[in-house]
Amino acid sequence: MLQTHAVGIDLGTTYSCIAHLNEHGEPVTIPNQEGELLTPSVVMFDGSEVVVGTEALRNAITRPDHVIQNSKRFIGDPYRHWLVDNRRFTPVDIAAFVLKKLIAAAEERIGSISQAVITVPAQFSDLQRQATTEAGYRAGLKRVDIINEPVAAALCYVLGSAGLWFSELADRQRILVYDLGGGTFDLSLVNYERNEVSVLASSGDLKLGGIDWNNALETAISRQFLKDFQVDPRADAESRQVLYNEVEQAKRSLTVRPRTSLVCQHAGYRKTYQVEQHRFERLTKPLLERTIDITLRMLRENKFGWAHVDVVLTTGGASRMPMIRSRLKQLSGRTLNTSLSPDQSIAHGATYYAGMLLTNSDFAKSILSKEATRRLSSLKQRSVNARGLGFLVRAADRDIRIPHYIIPANTQLPASATQTYGTVVPNQRRVSLTVVESGFDADQPPIALGSCVIDDLPPNLPEGSQIAVTLKYDAEARVHVSAVDVSSGKQASTVLHRDENLVTRSDFVPNDLKELTGETEEKPEPERPQRRSLPKKPSGPVSDEVPVALCNDCGEPLAADGTCAKCRRKAAVSANASARPPNKKSTKPAPKKASDDAEEEFWKFVE
Repeated sequence: MLQTHAVGIDLGTTYSCIAHLNEHGEPVTIPNQEGELLTPSVVMFDGSEVVVGTEALRNAITRPDHVIQNSKRFIGDPYRHWLVDNRRFTPVDIAAFVLKKLIAAAEERIGSISQAVITVPAQFSDLQRQATTEAGYRAGLKRVDIINEPVAAALCYVLGSAGLWFSELADRQRILVYDLGGGTFDLSLVNYERNEVSVLASSGDLKLGGIDWNNALETAISRQFLKDFQVDPRADAESRQVLYNEVEQAKRSLTVRPRTSLVCQHAGYRKTYQVEQHRFERLTKPLLERTIDITLRMLRENKFGWAHVDVVLTTGGASRMPMIRSRLKQLSGRTLNTSLSPDQSIAHGATYYAGMLLTNSDFAKSILSKEATRRLSSLKQRSVNARGLGFLVRAADRDIRIPHYIIPANTQLPASATQTYGTVVPNQRRVSLTVVESGFDADQPPIALGSCVIDDLPPNLPEGSQIAVTLKYDAEARVHVSAVDVSSGKQASTVLHRDENLVTRSDFVPNDLKELTGETEEKPEPERPQRRSLPKKPSGPVSDEVPVALCNDCGEPLAADGTCAKCRRKAAVSANASARPPNKKSTKPAPKKASDDAEEEFWKFVE
């Protein structure tokens, strides 16, 4: 038995999975105590006993107020909790219970586990990543590493049956990973070159997954039942859970059959409804098109067309639906690669990554296959951040605070950037910096992550004294911050001070899902300040502690849009001076490149 284990965990919204690398360097899924490879991410509280998995899901019908489902959609939100028998449970608590179940089952088979790699959606914010890490620690792990789910899928593809054991991939491939899970949609464009897997761009939707297809069918059946019998099955928690289970099974059946039936019963009434695949697809088409819109937007914003994509790789349980695969095939003009297990590939990819992190330890010496050790030790993975990172700063031309991002989204990790800021009053002795991430969508407000404070600045500093601040995303997209007063050299390097109230509510599911999850929501105590999401254009009085952003090139204050007017004017003058007069005689357009034709075909198809 190995003394050190490479363990990967796919902590999913609806189902979770744990795997490890065996002595031959192969990922092996570890079944739970019931012998199942997948464990429902469902928790039931029965007095002092905590039940996780299928048994909890079965009891969701008879004891819906004691069962919690789909909690991953709320992780990172401190306002979300469930009350069960007057006990308060947070999303981190629920995730920890699920992880404990997986780890306990694995330890029965392979021995003690002290560290693991846990997967997260690429769109997860720093707060959500920290919450996932905390759940791992509460489950008993001493070290927790994080990897984005699409990256894990790409590693599984590269190191799995297509790469490690049979034949090498082509020297270079661009892989579009389309990951539609139970609760989230993840999308990444991954570049594979020999010995390196790097993410070029990432996108997705944290509120879009298989349960949304379920919700659409559940709503349609409930409305028809209401018309038939003048009662709504969603009005009763038990009736709704019975219907939801029927809907889930019907969705699975429609993956392999053109039609199926489901039973709805409530208030003494019962009726069997026939559901046809093409009608289900028509009903849920808006959900599918949301994933397509995200896909096209990611390609467009990063100036890629389908000609630049070599492989379309699907994973995630919901990607099995025929409507998903046929639409992607139609859109991309190529056959999809469905070689990965939709349910286990994420955990297997995380396990490969765990092996990559352990290749310099005793683990590598324990693997019998020298080829497996060589490939694991030589392969590198590079991801990107899904969100911009910066600070709230004082606008030079307006007395308001605005987000100023110094690390844009889709920057290769690890990444760091330094920005110079200026004090705003004479003799300023303290600088307070609020660290913010952009929302997961362009329309979302920024998320305040916490603060970094530089105290006891030298006395008698003039207004505009420079403070150089460095922000870092580590390889797992977790945030670090440091700062230095340029004139005195005084440094302030700190772990980010996180205020649990500094979180945006817009990243999480609306309250109308609380019935489905069994959630009961309490309002925060009146005396507790509720600082939710930041407004799109934060306004109001600005403290003297808040610095103003300065141009790193010329030292002039930046405008509200983060640009330097002085440098912009200088660049414009330089461009005008070097511009050559236009050639009026020649109207012949520049010759097209082959890549231009590919782009044109892409945009014609999109339109």
